[in-house]
Amino acid sequence: MQRPTVFRIIGSLVAFLLALPALGRGDSQENLSSAIDRLIEARQQAEAVSHTGPIDDYAFARRVTLDLAGRIPTLQELTGFVADTSVDKRRQLVDRLLASPDFAYHLRDSLDILLLARKKTDEPWRKYLLEAARENRSWDRIFREVMLPERELPGDKRPAAFLHARARDLDAMTNDASVLWFGVNIACAKCHDHPLVPDWEQSHYFALASFFQRTFPTRTGLVSEKFDGKLKFTTTEGEEHQAEFMFLSGTSVSEPETALDKDVLKEIGQKIRDAERKEDAPPPPQPEFSPRAELVRLALEPGEHDFFSHNMANRVWARLIGHGLVHPLDQMHSENPPSHPELLETLAQDFAQNGYDLKRLIRTIVLTRTYFRSSRWTDASEPADPELFARGMVRPLYPRQLAMSLRVATRNPNGMPGLSAPDQWMSAREKFEQDSTALAARLPIPSGLFQVGTEEALFFSNSQEFHEDFLDSGNEHLVGHLAELADPEQIVETAFLTVLSRPPSDTEKGAVALHLAQRADQREDALRQLVWALLASPEFRFNH
Repeated sequence: MQRPTVFRIIGSLVAFLLALPALGRGDSQENLSSAIDRLIEARQQAEAVSHTGPIDDYAFARRVTLDLAGRIPTLQELTGFVADTSVDKRRQLVDRLLASPDFAYHLRDSLDILLLARKKTDEPWRKYLLEAARENRSWDRIFREVMLPERELPGDKRPAAFLHARARDLDAMTNDASVLWFGVNIACAKCHDHPLVPDWEQSHYFALASFFQRTFPTRTGLVSEKFDGKLKFTTTEGEEHQAEFMFLSGTSVSEPETALDKDVLKEIGQKIRDAERKEDAPPPPQPEFSPRAELVRLALEPGEHDFFSHNMANRVWARLIGHGLVHPLDQMHSENPPSHPELLETLAQDFAQNGYDLKRLIRTIVLTRTYFRSSRWTDASEPADPELFARGMVRPLYPRQLAMSLRVATRNPNGMPGLSAPDQWMSAREKFEQDSTALAARLPIPSGLFQVGTEEALFFSNSQEFHEDFLDSGNEHLVGHLAELADPEQIVETAFLTVLSRPPSDTEKGAVALHLAQRADQREDALRQLVWALLASPEFRFNH
């Protein structure tokens, strides 16, 4: 149950006062990570809530590799990390993963789900995102390129996919832009002032929609803007109003009077109609006044960018920790304050002041003690509210994470060096990405209280494709590798480390040894059943 707002505010204020020493110690990432922990732990202390201890090296290697590389670690990566005696080996692993090709692939996949969310499969768009991730392109630059593709990257259809997929639906452009870029869902304000949130009136919805009113898709996959067009709406009292060009903050912009005469506008209108209908039409002319350009400018203005910076800081926190500082993620308003206001403000300010660097933001969060927390609640009391971040959150894998992890887990571990052989791994990762596309498209994007669906369960249980791809007994596969091992203890050890990224317990060793002994006459099938049981387990399906 969510705590009443007054208790959240009081707890956050106490936490802030207790954390003041950390917030004044400089702006390095290590200091910022420490400040985060002080704010989190101060609130826990203020509310007399205990927290779990840190996860062990096996669990850390699995969690951070899933979060930064989008896959489980290979056996060689896992055992190498656990055997490392360096004091700061966790920081070293984080930096190695951030510098790896895997990080760019996974960031691309995460941004694809966030921004396009399967409205269509668009490989050119995914190539654009991969290019941006490899360059560590700043979030504000990506915002500009995606919202103003015809101006920032003329003729490049790839970044236009976000708007092009929604361009014939003004509500979709308005709602999705507001939710995904600014963390605000104002859909309820379309027909009337928001009944529960005084922040959002009907005028806010149509003011934001007015920035997209003139956007149209071309037949060639680009987007552009018309030279005129006013958006009007009718209030619940029946009064008709013309919408302003106004940002969520309340700042508005006026459109200058056009100097173009009617004949010129008529000619431009024909060129726009040609661009909408004909594949061989030239790119349409661009108006001097661009509503979308004004939206981008306002969203990034000093003092106005709180929605933009706070939204992404909150979303990255939620992706890595499992629960937003503002939750739900699209409800950033006065009636739903952050659980830790100073923490969100600190993250957002650091994000904006350091060039909207996503890699820096991610690194800061994964180097915190909060990120290291175990998900096992062993205290006799009821588990603490998620907003207190007293334990690690159990998170379902996203489609590409699961599809990629299945590939890594079921290959012969001797042929999977991973980052210990970066040149060799680069080509292997690219192939796994390609091989994972079809499966990832069939898997659900998790949201809310996630449960494995019927289609996924049947795929794991009955699909010939699953058995051929992941349970093959050839030398390149895990089942084939296990078949070459004579010692039952070595078999179970290898299987658990490769698939679940941890050694088996004594109970598990005994159960597997008994299983193999009972199926000695059908040893290969017994090994397939062992690997299948590990892959189909909830432990494999979730990041914990």
